[in-house]
Amino acid sequence: MTIPAATLQLEPRIADPDGFYEELIASQRDLSDEQSDLLLAKLVLILANHIGDRQILRQALDLARSNTIGASA
Repeated sequence: MTIPAATLQLEPRIADPDGFYEELIASQRDLSDEQSDLLLAKLVLILANHIGDRQILRQALDLARSNTIGASA
């Protein structure tokens, strides 16, 4: 039996994405830049652990990196 390759889901899946964005911004309110960076790094690691699939995580890292490089060019 062949297990199908996991694929990063790119279609919107968050209910109330604007509300989530507001929560994300609010979670950083009154934090220094260093604390905010630390919070975001911890959030990434918590969600990566929840996802657990290295193939999916690698796809997400590649996409984030290419979007970051493309945005700064």
